[in-house]
Amino acid sequence: MILDASEAHSMADIRTLLQHRILVLDGAMGTMIQRLGLTEADYRGSRFTDHPSALKGNNDLLVLTQPDAIRSIHLEYLKAGADIVETNTFSSTALSQEEYGLGDVAYEINRTGAILARSAADEITRQNPDKPRFVAGSIGPTTKMLSMSPDVNDPGYRAVTFAAMRDAFKEQIRGLVDGGVDLLLFETVTDTLNLKAGLKAYAELCDDVGLSVPVMISGTITDMSGRTLSGQTPTAFWLSVAHARNLLSIGHLHTWLPRQENTQKQDG
Repeated sequence: MILDASEAHSMADIRTLLQHRILVLDGAMGTMIQRLGLTEADYRGSRFTDHPSALKGNNDLLVLTQPDAIRSIHLEYLKAGADIVETNTFSSTALSQEEYGLGDVAYEINRTGAILARSAADEITRQNPDKPRFVAGSIGPTTKMLSMSPDVNDPGYRAVTFAAMRDAFKEQIRGLVDGGVDLLLFETVTDTLNLKAGLKAYAELCDDVGLSVPVMISGTITDMSGRTLSGQTPTAFWLSVAHARNLLSIGHLHTWLPRQENTQKQDG
C-alpha cells in the first residue's frame, strides 16, 4: 500500500484533537454535484465516451472524468471550516459500480477519490498548519443487503454472499488507503451484516498489511420505530459492532422527520 507518512495524520493526532475540541465533518457531496448541472457527456468524459451503459448519476465516477470539479467541492468545504472531508466514493465498491458496468475500475475510483481529497486537505493545512485537516474514506452500504432478501417470494434468497461483500469492501479499503486517507467512514449503514463484512475486510487488512487507520461508523435509523432497516435498535447496533478494531466513533443518522404537532389555537 502507498501511504505518505509525511502527509497522513496518525490516529493519536486526531484522538488528541478530539479531546480538546469538536471536529467538523463536511456536508453532502451529492447536492453539491447536482448544482453543477452535469450532462451525460460530462459524466463520460473522454475516457468513457463509448461505454455501453448510461453513466449520468454515477457521481463517484466523476473523480476520474471531472476531477477538478470534485477537488473544488472538497476545497469549498475546507475553506468553510470543515476539519474532515469525505472522499467521493460512497458507491465505489465493485458491487455498486457493476450496475454501471464499471466494476473493474472500483479500485481506481477509490484511490483517485482519496488522492483528490488528500490534495485539497493538504493544501488548506499548509495554509494554516495550526488546524490540520483530515480525509475520511467514504464507504457506503452498497446496493445489496445480506440480512434481507430482495425477493418477497423467497425470503431465504440473497443477492450476494458474505464473502463477496467482504472482498468488495477489501478492494475499496485498499484503494482508499493507497490514496492517502486518514480515516475510514462506514456510513449510512442500513444492514449491520453488510457492515460486519466491511469490518471483517478491515480486520483482515490489519492482520495482512498492518493497517491501523481509524474507523468511524454511522448507522441509519430509517423510521419512527427507532430501528435500522435490518431491524436493530441503536443499542443492539452498538453491541454488534463495538468490537471493531481502531474504532474512533460511532453514531446514527435519522432519515425521518417527526410529525409536527398542531399548536395553533383552535376556535371556541
